[in-house]
Amino acid sequence: MSGSEVGGATGTQSSGTQRHGVVQPDATSQEIYDGGMVVRREVLGDAHVDRANAKKDAFTEDFQDMITRIAWGGIWTRPGLPRQMRSAVTITAMVAHGHWEELAMHIRAAITNGLSRDEIKEILLQTAIYCGVPSANTAFKTAQQVFHAMDNTAMDTPATDTTPTHPTR
Repeated sequence: MSGSEVGGATGTQSSGTQRHGVVQPDATSQEIYDGGMVVRREVLGDAHVDRANAKKDAFTEDFQDMITRIAWGGIWTRPGLPRQMRSAVTITAMVAHGHWEELAMHIRAAITNGLSRDEIKEILLQTAIYCGVPSANTAFKTAQQVFHAMDNTAMDTPATDTTPTHPTR
């Protein structure tokens, strides 16, 4: 499945069968998982996903399966929003809830999805109004650290994710 088949659509589909991404009425759980894994790898990068999968054990395996199927296969593959918009919404949610490690990961993902640093700055400025200045302050510091790390590796689309990963993401 290519990125455009899985999650690259930017508008609504005229065919009702395509409006749910990979979660079609006849899709198997494996097809949903596989479609979710394609998008997860495209957005977060192979290195990050490989690290998360390498850390899974009997306790976290069901959670890894769930986020791949539901978040990545069920939501991120839907054609109703472009990935840039999904990244903007996700960044805002991470700021609103104070999930700073996840924010760092999704700032990298937003760059991968085509958002510029200036667009990310505008998203964070917006969060200052709707999520609070203290949260935006931490978000700006987090983004600054991510960009600094990216600059030190001389790439805006990192081949490797250098932030610490949460063992269940």
